[in-house]
Amino acid sequence: MKASTLFGILCGFVAIFGAFLWEGGTLGALIMLPAMLIVFGGTLAAGMAGSSMAQVAKMPRLFYISFFPESYNIKEIIEQIVEFSVVARKEGILSLESRLKFVKHPYLKKLFQLCIDGADPDTIVRIVDSDMNYITLRHNANINFFIKMGGYSPTMGIIGTVMGLIATLAAAGSDPNILIHHIASAFIATMWGIFMANIVWLPVGDKLKSLHEHEMTLLHVMLDGAYSVQLGEMPSVIRAKLMSAFPLVEQELMEKDFAFKRSQKIRIGKKLNIESERIFEHKSRVKV
Repeated sequence: MKASTLFGILCGFVAIFGAFLWEGGTLGALIMLPAMLIVFGGTLAAGMAGSSMAQVAKMPRLFYISFFPESYNIKEIIEQIVEFSVVARKEGILSLESRLKFVKHPYLKKLFQLCIDGADPDTIVRIVDSDMNYITLRHNANINFFIKMGGYSPTMGIIGTVMGLIATLAAAGSDPNILIHHIASAFIATMWGIFMANIVWLPVGDKLKSLHEHEMTLLHVMLDGAYSVQLGEMPSVIRAKLMSAFPLVEQELMEKDFAFKRSQKIRIGKKLNIESERIFEHKSRVKV
């Protein structure tokens, strides 16, 4: 998922403008400032009018998030939750406090801290539900902003086209070069409006929506995990419950991966035991 949006947009630029150059066009022919001002300026103005200055000011950060999203490995988080459940069953829930520094995701750390502080499971569920509702509201505002920009952009392109045709008709009977310039400006406005909508605005909105869905899945996994750890459920039950977030094929692969890691730990543990026994025997012989 990382950088796929940036790569996709770059591929869109290369494919469309590359095909135009292949047909004998020049990039300079597509750069007409009046047409681009109508499309870009009009789209931003419409977005600002339909939302707020604060929302427009967030655009650079939202672009960065869609281009370089922060990603957490859900499989690693599940494994960490299972490990914490083993410790909690053996040593008690309070023993997890010293291990919180190893938790990478801040929200999972928050949930385990609530468990350690003695919050009952129902309270934790209510807190997470409230957090998820507010997160959804914020994310939907950002997603809808880009989707609306994708709707405004082609309309601004049409406005630019109409204005170009009006200028063409107004200059009828004058220098043919001026007429050709106005006609080109009209079509270029439409091109930029459609291009920006389908290569930039709508894809970024879709990426933000995809990131939101991924985050909601992650929050559900962490909530179910922390809830189960606090209830003292068996680690194997917790793993099976959390793995249901994945398709069956991925669940089978995860089971094999977990089994391999478990066998590795057992093998390492046996080696350490054998080594410690050898050291003990060696020390006993030295004493004799």
